[in-house]
Amino acid sequence: MAGHTRGSGRPNQWLRNLNAKLASIPMILTAVVIFLGGTIWTVVYSFTNSKLLPRLSFVGLDQYERLWAAPRWLMSVQNLAIYGLLSLIFSLAIGFLLAALMDQKIRFENTFRTIMLYPFALSFIVTGLVWQWLLNPEYGIQSVVRSLGWTSFAFDPLYNANIVIYGILIAALWQGTGLVMCLMLAGLRGIDEDIWKAARVDGIPMWKTYVFVIIPMMRGVFITTLVIIASGIVKVYDLVVAQTSGGPGIASEVPAKYVYDYMFQAQNLGQGFAASTMMLITVAIIIVPWAYLEFGGGRKRA
Repeated sequence: MAGHTRGSGRPNQWLRNLNAKLASIPMILTAVVIFLGGTIWTVVYSFTNSKLLPRLSFVGLDQYERLWAAPRWLMSVQNLAIYGLLSLIFSLAIGFLLAALMDQKIRFENTFRTIMLYPFALSFIVTGLVWQWLLNPEYGIQSVVRSLGWTSFAFDPLYNANIVIYGILIAALWQGTGLVMCLMLAGLRGIDEDIWKAARVDGIPMWKTYVFVIIPMMRGVFITTLVIIASGIVKVYDLVVAQTSGGPGIASEVPAKYVYDYMFQAQNLGQGFAASTMMLITVAIIIVPWAYLEFGGGRKRA
């Protein structure tokens, strides 16, 4: 009787939430066919000599050798490393500081939070165009400051090849810091109030409470925020196109723009696929450790 019950329970288990499972089929097929299939297709054709149209003319690692010998690609990787490292550091630092200030139950908190988050609602193209105007030496910040009497003041990062990537970074921080602040604020609001009371009773300074108690408790929030920021860093494109179009020269090139230019302008699909594959590897380096920490590590601890 018990065996009959167990045997008859399996079909019922498969039929449980049948509507939800049926509704998820299109999403699963999309993920498998389009995303996974497109990824495999890109990697395979990165080993070919495809030009205007894809063709299965394999050339081994030639495309990758050309890629890593190209000064433009090397410059784009260098820019991405500088932009990415500084973006991670400043986004997390500024976002957490703003969240900590907002967590003090200040007046007009909703208004300030809306103002800080508003830039994130804008597209990167709009943000890039706004900051292109602000950083223009003829009618932007430099012009305004000089009109106030500081005639020797110079601030034109988008026109200086040595610091142009920092001009792009300014626009990125302006747009993305508000989202980081909201994520951090949500994490802070999830901290038990008794922890703060215990720290105050023990006479622990506030900065020590944040560093040694609060931040370790917000590990999950920090990891999620890091993944969100990092995924945006790897695919940065719109800001560069809107602000500098990769200039001066190739000083502000980034991998995503390199891929676009080779696939749709230089008509060299093989080279574009090789660069895309390198970006895919970079994303995998970010996602795989995060997935392990969030899922594999959690099961191991359990």
